Amino acid sequence: MTTRDAPGQRSETVRRANLSAIVRQVHVRGPLSRSELGVLTGLTRSAIRGLSGDLVAGGLVREVPSRPAGTPGRPSPLVQPDPHGASVLAIEVNVDSLAVAHVGLGGTVHRLVRIERPRSHLSVDAIVADLASAAEPIIAPVRDDPTLVGVGVAVAGIVRRSDGLVRHAPNLGWREVPLGERLADALQTSASISVANEADLGGLAEHRRGAAATTDMLLYVAGEVGVGGNVVMDGVAMSGAAGYAGEVGHMVVNPTGLPCGCGSIGCWETEIGERSLLLRAGRDPGEGRDAVAAVIDAARAGEASALAAMDHVGTWLGIGLAGLVNVFNPTAIVLGGLFERIHPFVIGRVEAILDDRALPATRELVSVLPGALGADAPVLGAAELALEPLLADPASYLRAPRAESVSA
Repeated sequence: MTTRDAPGQRSETVRRANLSAIVRQVHVRGPLSRSELGVLTGLTRSAIRGLSGDLVAGGLVREVPSRPAGTPGRPSPLVQPDPHGASVLAIEVNVDSLAVAHVGLGGTVHRLVRIERPRSHLSVDAIVADLASAAEPIIAPVRDDPTLVGVGVAVAGIVRRSDGLVRHAPNLGWREVPLGERLADALQTSASISVANEADLGGLAEHRRGAAATTDMLLYVAGEVGVGGNVVMDGVAMSGAAGYAGEVGHMVVNPTGLPCGCGSIGCWETEIGERSLLLRAGRDPGEGRDAVAAVIDAARAGEASALAAMDHVGTWLGIGLAGLVNVFNPTAIVLGGLFERIHPFVIGRVEAILDDRALPATRELVSVLPGALGADAPVLGAAELALEPLLADPASYLRAPRAESVSA
């Protein structure tokens, strides 16, 4: 690079960063005026006007009139994401259900299909075939459209993010499954495919669009058959060296406890997961969600065995959370999946255990909240994962030649 080239390169780097700042804000927050964008990004109004023009011309955002504020002068237009200007396919692979969604920029869900299935149907071939069949009506109209910018996949397992290899999914019975590669073949799309753990992505969705949207210091813990989590510190998810972080369900909390599907003994999952709740309530653990719903109904009716099962899960949930609170010092704990559904029955016990076991300095800062996105949190997080490359560098996705604009 010559000396004459360097300033231009720096200018383009700054422009790309500023475009990213604007797109991220409207993607997460929705329509914003230029004035609001100036406050949130630190850019001047003239810079925002030019950059927004680039994004409008490139098909990623729209500018619409804002309502008059009752003050002199013309109101600033609102900049809003165009949900049809960029979209992704989002997929979830859970133990007893599959989900496929078409999601646009700004988090607009164009279509979402969920397929409940028996837990015995766990083979990779069958699941990939089911996903391809469910996705075909969604992806067919946009398969070759440049507005389809990626595919995100949430799976209940330990995932190597670099290539979408599922290293181990004990509750699916998988080891070393190249899920990203298999789905690329089955979906017949050239869009890039990103795969991550479902709890990681559930936490991402709750952080951007759900119960934890107002905090950047978050601990997300979700349970169904298995238990997983996500830790967000200073707004950044802690993914670990290869994407394996967050497997909180496999913390050993009871060395004399029950065997876990991962091969260890006394994992947190064995004390607070769905199987533990059902067994302690006197139910068949193989009945799954229907049995959990029955236990919740029984607890609501005051049935002693159901309440005792809730107390057991709440106690061990609190014990594990106390240790995590002491390590990570979050301001919010969001409970997803099973724990969101049983939150009213366990929160008292969880809070009491935190009072007893968490360090006072960390305990006084943290709130425990039920998730806000329900069972769809992982698939919505998969959409966010697939949109991330666009959010990081929207300039690479502009579909029209940009006009000259002011950068800052």
